[in-house]
Amino acid sequence: MERAELTRRLKVLLVEGLKLEDKRPEDIEDDAPIFVEGLGLDSIDALELVVLVEEMFHVTIPDEEVGKEAFASVNALAAFILSARAGAAA
Repeated sequence: MERAELTRRLKVLLVEGLKLEDKRPEDIEDDAPIFVEGLGLDSIDALELVVLVEEMFHVTIPDEEVGKEAFASVNALAAFILSARAGAAA
């Protein structure tokens, strides 16, 4: 999957999966923080998002430290997924 398509799918997942009624996928900037000051998500949203990402993209987020890096922004999450998939394919 191309990175541009992946970032688009991640934005749709954020909006639809977390039911962000006041946001549209195109409103989310690629490098904007996902949590707190970014989309205003909280720890419950984080747990839901981890499950959604793991199920949809067949990757594993093994711990909180990896999660903090992976969920820093949509671009960071796309890079994590692409890297995890490349590692799994090797």
